[in-house]
Amino acid sequence: MRLDALLRTAVDVIVERGFANTRTADVAKAAGVSQALVFYHFTSKDALLSQAFAYAADQDLARLHSVISSNASSVEKLKRLVKLLAPTGRSKSWMMWIDGWSEALRTPELEKVSRRMDLRWKEGLTEVIAAGVADGSFTCDDPAGAAWRINAIIDGLAVQLTVHEKAISRKQAFDWMRMVAAREVGLDPAALA
Repeated sequence: MRLDALLRTAVDVIVERGFANTRTADVAKAAGVSQALVFYHFTSKDALLSQAFAYAADQDLARLHSVISSNASSVEKLKRLVKLLAPTGRSKSWMMWIDGWSEALRTPELEKVSRRMDLRWKEGLTEVIAAGVADGSFTCDDPAGAAWRINAIIDGLAVQLTVHEKAISRKQAFDWMRMVAAREVGLDPAALA
């Protein structure tokens, strides 16, 4: 079995069982391979979980970089990033992030991976905001701070939408996400609709 397929299977098992309840035996069984093969690829359970998290986050980051490298305007890029960051349905990605953050409190290897991946999101958003300031689309004295604040609001609302599904509507959460992003860069929220 290829490493890529094993990581995909590990992600599915982690989403179903959670980081804390996922065993290497669970991943091996779901992949239809021996536990020895899992340990051939990963030195420990923590290594497996960390690499599976990085694999899932890399899929998200590829979509982020696709938006950043597009020829779209700065306003359109910000609009796309807010939509991209917002969870839809029972988002497998958000379930991984939320559970990963929790498990990172106890697993140093996972904390390093989640911190690195999280910072890449913020750097990408900072890049879009800074480019918008440079081309005159945005007004913002602190693109990095704005990126952190936008991301914090989106992360917090995504946790509510994912964990407490009916606490607020997706439309309300998305409207708030757009409003915060727009305010941070001096736009009317309608510009990000």
